[in-house]
Amino acid sequence: MSLPLRVDVILMATAIVAVPLRAQTDYYNTDAGRPLRVEDAYPIERRAFEVQAAPLRLERTSAGIYHWGIEPELAFGILPRTQIEVGAPLAFVDAGDGNRTSGLAGLELALLHNLNVETAIPALGVAVDVLLPVGGLAPDDAYTSVTALATRTFTWARFHLNARYTLGDEPEPEEGGVHELSRWLAGLAVDRALPLRSMLLGAEVFARQPLHETEDVEWNTAAGIRWQLSPRWAMDGGIGRTLTGSDRAWFVTAGGAYAFGLPWRSR
Repeated sequence: MSLPLRVDVILMATAIVAVPLRAQTDYYNTDAGRPLRVEDAYPIERRAFEVQAAPLRLERTSAGIYHWGIEPELAFGILPRTQIEVGAPLAFVDAGDGNRTSGLAGLELALLHNLNVETAIPALGVAVDVLLPVGGLAPDDAYTSVTALATRTFTWARFHLNARYTLGDEPEPEEGGVHELSRWLAGLAVDRALPLRSMLLGAEVFARQPLHETEDVEWNTAAGIRWQLSPRWAMDGGIGRTLTGSDRAWFVTAGGAYAFGLPWRSR
């Protein structure tokens, strides 16, 4: 085989292998609720899709009430360092004694933009999401939330800061669809990658003020894991507890995401 032909073969093989390998770091790109509430400042790659198939959150309150939440989502890297996302949160509440309710708890539209890559300063990002009053368990009004994000990477761990504020009137005491909403939320997370196992271990602590101003500030802590099963599939799971506030609940999360791209024509 001649040298030019040999070089062409090597380059072609490298390109073929490189395509799936990019998805093997999907476990490294954290999202809110998968498995921790505090996320990193990075979106998915441009022109890539990510389907969050069945992210589940189960919460048991101190009163024995179970809150189930499933929010399938679709994210798309629409621009460099920018993703848009649409989600349909489904809620199920089991209060015991046959008292159960379930239904669509809104329609969520979100945008995440990364302002810069890490250099001497952390990676910074901003996210805006809107929860629309769609569905039987949705809030009566739309709520818009703005989140500032920061990520700092060291050789042994990454640190993430999130600060979130939600606009909108205080809901009525019995209004649905606001269980997961906060007037404000601030938190810190740390994670450590195990690259040879395609695994990410993380822990967080965050405080949140419920939309009802009469409720106390809640401090929460959680730990979780993300694992890359294949170049495109990533799974996650976590466990946490509300430490203070009017209801000290336990919660667990579990989910999976499938990342893929389409054969876009380059320009």
